[in-house]
Amino acid sequence: MTQTVTGDAAGQRLDQFLHGAAPEHSRSFLQKLITTGDVRVNGQPVKPSYRVRAGDVISIEVPAPKPLAALPEEIPLAVLYEDADLIVLNKAAGIVVHPAAGNFEHTLVNALLHHCRGQLAGIGGVMRPGIVHRLDKGTSGCLVVAKTDAAHQSLVAQFKARQVQKIYQAVCSGIFQQKTGRIETEIGRSSRDRKKMSAQPARGRPALTEYRVLRQHADCALVEVALHTGRTHQIRVHMAHIGHGLIGDATYGRRDAKIAVERPLLHAYKLAFTHPRTGKRMEFSAPIPEDMSRYE
Repeated sequence: MTQTVTGDAAGQRLDQFLHGAAPEHSRSFLQKLITTGDVRVNGQPVKPSYRVRAGDVISIEVPAPKPLAALPEEIPLAVLYEDADLIVLNKAAGIVVHPAAGNFEHTLVNALLHHCRGQLAGIGGVMRPGIVHRLDKGTSGCLVVAKTDAAHQSLVAQFKARQVQKIYQAVCSGIFQQKTGRIETEIGRSSRDRKKMSAQPARGRPALTEYRVLRQHADCALVEVALHTGRTHQIRVHMAHIGHGLIGDATYGRRDAKIAVERPLLHAYKLAFTHPRTGKRMEFSAPIPEDMSRYE
């Protein structure tokens, strides 16, 4: 693709100009193309911060998508909604969302590659095609996946701007004295165990969680949790921080001998966002799974 800069665009950063000329590609993707020399101005490589001038001839060469490390697998998916731009799933507990080094099989991405039949290639990167956000392996519930680069870009921006509503249900230990609450801390990597997160790190990022007790039982409660930020393990860390760790969470909470579960009882119950193409606000909910239904 070749573009000639007109006078009204003069002075823009090169990456900004390219994003306007090729909105189907994300700005970060275009910045990578500039850095790798796949974008040239008047035949010469430049930096992303280059300010375009009237008459500049800009050529863009988009390399072919790298072959995916993961392969398609015929794994059943619970589809809540699907169109040409995106797919919303009710993720089952126990399945990993995307491949990692040494683990390229039996993930949600493998299942999506089969279901979407090549449509995800090149969207969002080789290892995480189409993935906009993630749920822990043990967490079930609503997950949205982009099927086009434009949808991916829009959804990532909505998550970053906190325009996506995320409501969870969790089974938490103990008896709550306060039926509603607001938990606001910083969350960062634990200094004692680098595999864990902490609500009291030396350095962390702000995290805000609100909760509401839906049903109190003798020694645990079904709790609705609203995330206002998206830190790693945020709900598990925050509920443990106030003394109500999730049932089944051996990392942050406690295992209860009376309740035989093999995962933290956490379910992404509701997800709402603006459709990238139509601009319509969409809301989805996933039925509570069987291992949590007894606490409703």
